[in-house]
Amino acid sequence: MRKILIAGAVVFGLGSHSVWAAGDAAAGATKAAACFACHGQDGNSAAPTFPKLAEQSARYLSKQIHDIKSGVRSVPAMAGQTDNLSDQDIEDIAAYFSSKKASVNQAKKDLVAKGEQIFRGGIRDKGVPACAACHAPNGIGNAPAGFPRLGGQHADYVAAQLKAYRAAADGDATGRVTDGDTKPMRGVAARLSDSEIAALASYISGLH
Repeated sequence: MRKILIAGAVVFGLGSHSVWAAGDAAAGATKAAACFACHGQDGNSAAPTFPKLAEQSARYLSKQIHDIKSGVRSVPAMAGQTDNLSDQDIEDIAAYFSSKKASVNQAKKDLVAKGEQIFRGGIRDKGVPACAACHAPNGIGNAPAGFPRLGGQHADYVAAQLKAYRAAADGDATGRVTDGDTKPMRGVAARLSDSEIAALASYISGLH
């Protein structure tokens, strides 16, 4: 059954990579030590601007690390962090964080209805498809297809990524372009307003 936590007072992109293979989570526990300061030892970052990596599919995590290492995805905070990682290191780190249990945040009560409508039904008159179609009704994503887990992700991070995709769709070179040749996330984000992004991100943060 779908569940969502609501605060009483008040996850994106596609993933596939040719080197995707089974990693060793035990080996990854040591190799991921440098990641803990920002993403938490259990993959649940304390800072809302840093993504949670826990329970994310290993395939997706591996793809993002490779993209950051190659420069396809620009993440200034990660500058130099991936330079010396081998393909096996990346697979092991991805396996480690994938094995951890993700925590859940709380959605803002006044944004739940709007966020849920977008996540589950999309916005028909704007051509925005339902997020649940690719990322599953409970937000766990689709690991075989490389669609990331969104449920429980920090709202600030989700909003930032949607805006980065929107910027890329508008031709901004600093935007995010790692959603593949068909540009599904850029196409979606380009049609979302700031208020719609805020509601969707908040809803996702409490979804589990």
